[in-house]
Amino acid sequence: MNSKKNKRQLVWGLNLLASMMYGSFAHAQSISFQDAERHLLQNSYSSQAYQSLEQASKLEAEAVKGIGLPRVDLNVRAYAFHNELDLPLGALKNNLEQSLTNGVNNRIDELNLGDLADPLKNSLRQPIQNGVGLIPDSSHVVLDDQVIRPTVSVMMPLYTGGLTSNAKEIANIQVGRSQLSNKQQQDTQRFELIQSYFNVQLQKQLHAAALFNLNAMQQHYRNALKMEQQGFISKGHRMQFEVARNNAERSQQNTQANLNAALFQLNNLLQESSITELSTPLFVNKTEPQALNHLLKTFSQNSALIQKMQLDTQLAQANVKAQQAAKKPNVFAFGEYSLDQNENWIVGIAARYNLFSGIDKNKNIQAAELKRSATELLTARTQQEIENLIYKSYSEALSAQQSDALLAQNLKAAQENLRIQELSFKEDMGTAIQVIDAQNMLSGLRAETALNAYKYVMSLATLLQSHGSIAEFPNYIQHTNTHYIR
Repeated sequence: MNSKKNKRQLVWGLNLLASMMYGSFAHAQSISFQDAERHLLQNSYSSQAYQSLEQASKLEAEAVKGIGLPRVDLNVRAYAFHNELDLPLGALKNNLEQSLTNGVNNRIDELNLGDLADPLKNSLRQPIQNGVGLIPDSSHVVLDDQVIRPTVSVMMPLYTGGLTSNAKEIANIQVGRSQLSNKQQQDTQRFELIQSYFNVQLQKQLHAAALFNLNAMQQHYRNALKMEQQGFISKGHRMQFEVARNNAERSQQNTQANLNAALFQLNNLLQESSITELSTPLFVNKTEPQALNHLLKTFSQNSALIQKMQLDTQLAQANVKAQQAAKKPNVFAFGEYSLDQNENWIVGIAARYNLFSGIDKNKNIQAAELKRSATELLTARTQQEIENLIYKSYSEALSAQQSDALLAQNLKAAQENLRIQELSFKEDMGTAIQVIDAQNMLSGLRAETALNAYKYVMSLATLLQSHGSIAEFPNYIQHTNTHYIR
């Protein structure tokens, strides 16, 4: 009765588990590497960010195209003022008295009055003095006013020592640098996708090898159990198979956990949640990627990193020019026109040359030249490191190709060895350990084949990324002479 009840509970549990698994994978997706790459480059946060930065650099370069044109401003000044001042009038009084006296005397002389002229002049001098004396020696003046004065002003640089053209040059260099940064991050994302995508395929192969080994060990254990019951082998031999079965089960559980983690990482990278199947397998090309000498000679023209560092050198040179221009005078034309009823205007040319500012411009120039030299040296050093990386990854790719051929031969030999050991054990001519070792060797070779293929894929990806041609990686998947690990 209890066995029937337990059986019903077991069936109910299996049905529940199946329904949960069906619900989890009902919307599962399968994706090829090419589709994954396209999806990543179009939708990733990094791609969107760098595309925005590239567009921003282009807009900034367009913004400074007219930096040398005249600047026209509309100005409105509204102000009130109050001013008090004392005007000295002594000189004015003296001049006025002298002018009046001379005028009266000249008029009397014109009348030809003879002896009456001098007495008349003397008699009029005193009234003039008295009248002028009524004027105070100084006057206190108070000025109050409120003014709104609109004007249009124009200023145009005529000579800046090269700052204008230098600003345009820097903006254009920044555009090129931003484009290279975008390309560089795309290459980085391609490399991350290769690593994540084919890591899933590797974990699938390792899990398949572990599952194959577990099934085989379970079969061996069941056979050993029957043979023990029939008295053909001892309990010790049967327990050896049981231990091997348990180890295989533990290995299978570990590979399943690693596979789940790899799938999560890939889905997270692609901003998805339902990708479980990958249609592009691990592979090993049987022909060399490219000629090593060709890769070493052409990487500087393809590598976004090297090209960006070369632009950094150009930026450093532009900074040298900017520091040199700071020592030169500035010449500009200016003008201003009043929009009020007076219509006052002014035009002119001005020059400015800094004599002292507290900043040693010569040292700034020397510092800029040292920075330029440093960028050149760092570029040369980076080229050396990339050359080393190209050589190393090329050698590792060739080694993986050679290992793949040897592993294929070893896999056939291991399959035959397992068949022989199983027959020997059944005929009591071999031991359980020999069968277990043969089975483990076969499973190990399957796993090693997958690991070697992953090593080849990552060596190829490193080689192409160092060369600056990782965008060509999908072409290697389609090569005709290729071993696919399925």
